[in-house]
Order: sequence, then structure tokens, then C-alpha cells
Amino acid sequence: MKRWIALGVILLCCLLVVVYETSASDRSFFLPEPLGGVKIVLDAGHGGIDGGASSGNVIEKDVTLAIAQKVERQLKRMGAEVIMTRTTDGDVLEEHAPSEEFATLRERKKEDIFLRANLVKSKEPDIFVTIHANAIPEEKWRGAQVFYHKDGHANSELLAKSVQASIKDTLQNTNREAMAIKQIYLLKKTEVPAILVETGFLSNPEERELLSSKDYQEKMAKAIVDGIESYVNLEFQ
Repeated sequence: MKRWIALGVILLCCLLVVVYETSASDRSFFLPEPLGGVKIVLDAGHGGIDGGASSGNVIEKDVTLAIAQKVERQLKRMGAEVIMTRTTDGDVLEEHAPSEEFATLRERKKEDIFLRANLVKSKEPDIFVTIHANAIPEEKWRGAQVFYHKDGHANSELLAKSVQASIKDTLQNTNREAMAIKQIYLLKKTEVPAILVETGFLSNPEERELLSSKDYQEKMAKAIVDGIESYVNLEFQ
């Protein structure tokens, strides 16, 4: 009898080792996914012939897509469902309505924004985040800043402040605060908690170099994701 008990214990230990080896690297095997069940629409600003802000050979549309893709990967690892408005160098129209033609760049940009807003509405996410980079004539200004619409969803302010706080804590290179604005059409039309993240100033030489760095883009992405997680924890506590 003792021999059978010992054999059973050995077999059980072997089974536990196999389970551990195949699942130890899978966080969800032990813990609930932090953002499981949360749907997020992620928007990389500009795209295609609309490059956005630029300085030298650094163009906003490239920076925003690189950061958005890193945010997407991190969010998915935490269990979130992520929908990207664009996944290539092109604008949203090129990706979702390639047959559309427009007489002027201004008309195309306007319709592109409308399409982004319609995508958010149709996907019915819990959160909307649009990522951008800034540039102005003076080089001295720097610092990432998160914006929300003054008359938008009531929780947009909490989301913006959570992400701004995370950026300040993680990157430790900005003292800016989350700010309410009224001019951004996408934030105004979005009926869910929505923010615009200005990741920094391309017109500032130091910040331009940082925003071109994959390591810094990864840190910025982590700061945004950590801020979203903090918001979700606050919202559902």
C-alpha cells in the first residue's frame, strides 16, 4: 500500500511540474487578466498624405503609429480587446475605404476624421485613445500632455488624469497636467471616455530624439497602458 501511495505522489508531482512548465509564463494561468473584458479603440493620429507635425525627417504619423502599435501589444497582453483605426502608414480612409476619392487634401482630412469617429461609434468601446505628437515654432517647449473634451463623457477627465499621472511617474520629464479642451472633433463626438495623448514636442530637439527612439516609445506606451489600467481599477472599485 505504501508503495502505491508513494507512486501516486510521484505521479502527482510530475503532473504539477508539467503544468507549471507549460503555464508558468502565462500570467492569466494564475491571475485574472487586468484588462480582461475591456474594449479599447486606439487611434494613431494622421497617416498617409497627412503627415501631421514634423521636424527634420521625423514625422508625426510615424511616431504615433509606432507608439500606438506598442500600446496595442501591451494592452492585449493584459487581456484587453484592442481595435486600431489604422495599422499601416496610410490614413484611415486608405485602410477602410480605399475606393473613396477627394478633390482636395482638406476634404480628405475632414472625411478621414469623420470615418474615425464613425469607427469608434460602431465598435462601441469602453475607452477611446488617440495618440499624437506636437510641434510649434519655438524649440523650448516640451512635455507630454493628455487632453479630454470639456463637454465629453463624464469619465474622460478621470481617464485623462490617470494617464497623465502615469506619464509623469514613469517618464519623469514633464510637469504638465491633464487639460480640458473644446476644439477636438473626435473627442467631442465620442460617447465613451476619450482622451488625446500629445506624446511630446517634435520641435524640441531632445524630445524629438526621444520620440524617435524605440526604447522611449516603449516607455511611453507603458505609461499610457498603466494609466488606462489605473483608470479601470478606479472606475470599477
